Amino acid sequence: MTRDPWEARDLARVAVFAALIVVLGLMGPVPVPGLVPITAQTLGVMLAGTVLGWKRGGAAVLIVLVLVAIGLPVLAGGRGGLGVFAGPTVGYLIGWLPGAIVTGLIAHSGRLTWWRVLLAAVVGGMPVVYAVGIPLYAAIGGFSLEQAALFTVAFLPGDAIKALVATVLTLLLFRAYPPAFPPAVRAARARTAA
Repeated sequence: MTRDPWEARDLARVAVFAALIVVLGLMGPVPVPGLVPITAQTLGVMLAGTVLGWKRGGAAVLIVLVLVAIGLPVLAGGRGGLGVFAGPTVGYLIGWLPGAIVTGLIAHSGRLTWWRVLLAAVVGGMPVVYAVGIPLYAAIGGFSLEQAALFTVAFLPGDAIKALVATVLTLLLFRAYPPAFPPAVRAARARTAA
């Protein structure tokens, strides 16, 4: 198993991606009556995993969750506070953490290729988040699992587009600025270039 030491600037990378997740939530959330608001925050979660990897991407999401818990208005519509964790959308919010981790694990499991990054963004950003979100949405919202899953169908097209955007942005960033990525990813790039 290769070591993945954190560099001093990793804290800055993690903070930047936590801020990105917050900003993507504040940019024009689309309210859906009775449902989870449509935001671009899952794009930030996908990018955190594809760029930073599982440890750093998970840390970025964890920072956002802590900011929510202490009451900062960092979610769609300026929401924040412990009350968010009692609402029916909490599962999707909590699902961001395993989503970023799985995304990072898949994306950084080998050479950073378009198909691996896309697979990572799709799997980590959709089924993993949904696997946590749907059951809690059903339980807290008083729906059956089938009803909650049916509500989620409305998010599939947007989340698929976010996965494509995350893939393109990750690969462009990798070409333009490799220092944004963990040392192991940069080292793999150097080995294939040699």
